[in-house]
Amino acid sequence: MNAHDSEKVIGTLLSRGYTQVQTAEGAELVLYNTCSIRDKAEQKVFSRLQQFKREAGKGKVFGVLGCVAQQEGEKIFDRAPHVSLVAGSASYTKLPEMLVQLEAGGRRVTGLSLDTEETFETPLTRRDNPHRAYITIIEGCDKSCAYCVVPFTRGPERSRTSASVMDEARRLAESGYSEIQLLGQNVNSYRDPSSAGWDFATLLARVGEVPGIRRVRFTTSHPRDFVKPIVDAIDANTALCDHVHLPVQSGSDSVLGAMDRLYTRADYMRRIEWLKNARRNIAITTDIIVGFPGETEADFNQTLALLDEVQYDSLFSFKYSSRPNTAARHLVDQIPDEEKTRRLTVLQERQRAIQIRRNSEAVGSVQEVLVEGRNQALGQWIGRTSQNRTLNFTHPAADGQQLAGRYLAVRVTRAGPNSLVGEIVM
Repeated sequence: MNAHDSEKVIGTLLSRGYTQVQTAEGAELVLYNTCSIRDKAEQKVFSRLQQFKREAGKGKVFGVLGCVAQQEGEKIFDRAPHVSLVAGSASYTKLPEMLVQLEAGGRRVTGLSLDTEETFETPLTRRDNPHRAYITIIEGCDKSCAYCVVPFTRGPERSRTSASVMDEARRLAESGYSEIQLLGQNVNSYRDPSSAGWDFATLLARVGEVPGIRRVRFTTSHPRDFVKPIVDAIDANTALCDHVHLPVQSGSDSVLGAMDRLYTRADYMRRIEWLKNARRNIAITTDIIVGFPGETEADFNQTLALLDEVQYDSLFSFKYSSRPNTAARHLVDQIPDEEKTRRLTVLQERQRAIQIRRNSEAVGSVQEVLVEGRNQALGQWIGRTSQNRTLNFTHPAADGQQLAGRYLAVRVTRAGPNSLVGEIVM
């Protein structure tokens, strides 16, 4: 989602006559797009701004965009006086006006209002990948997870009309894009605001029917809004990828309740059952937070047991970090950092063993991959399967033929914890 935000900003700047350069040192305007989902990401922002400080006297203009900008607001000017622009993602459509103010000699400009009914779409978007494109279908979040800053940095949920999404999907297909990824903080909370009234499952199915689109992905789903018709849509259309990312965060009902996740372990496992009973072999990935305030060793063991029960194909795991404006910031019984680190290590080791087993099951199978590029050092091409697994493979014509963007059949010969290795099927 942050990558797509950067595409929107770059497209807006290019449309105003700006030219993109390769390094910050060579730029007259430097915009730093930020994330505040974790404390570590936020710390990196101010560390990077300090590095930029020595360039401040050379006539450069610096701006901070995204969630840290929305969260910290004008306080950024105090911590980094060389910054001239602070704007949250809701203000990207107003970037041209803000830049005009700076070009006219304005010292500081902000765009921090979340008072909008619109999604954060810009008229022009620069696409970084010639084969895969992102489409934002919903912005913001109406949930109140105790650890999460997103409702404060992205605002409430706002869905685009189904007609605008379908128009963009068709334009992308006509321009040669074959894979589309639908984006939203809670993508499956999508509700068409037009009279058509589509829900997410309907929109997903219709995007998968667009001529020229061979793959459709989506992220990120909230379990509360993950319904059986989504699985039915995947079963019915092979253009919808065999992969669902369904963040669980914890395997303990006690912790889920403290997190205000709005579902129980049993609710979550009912959705896993839908996925495992599907006709297609759907890969399941997740997010997990360890060390949430009050998480006991018994709670943590329930999360480990959940890994064993679900057998995730991969996961993103994090140590809990306190975020501003969140309910969890004020909870007692904070877990020491060294204990969070221990739990994270145990969790990752357990998941690594699961992934080795899961990936080994693919050895001998033939997988269709979308070729993404080439690893010159290894002499292999890099592809991605419908299940979102990376598959590195050899091809006899690799040195003389560009394969990027093509869909090829590859036989899996080896498996590791994070990727597969194979050879082209001729």
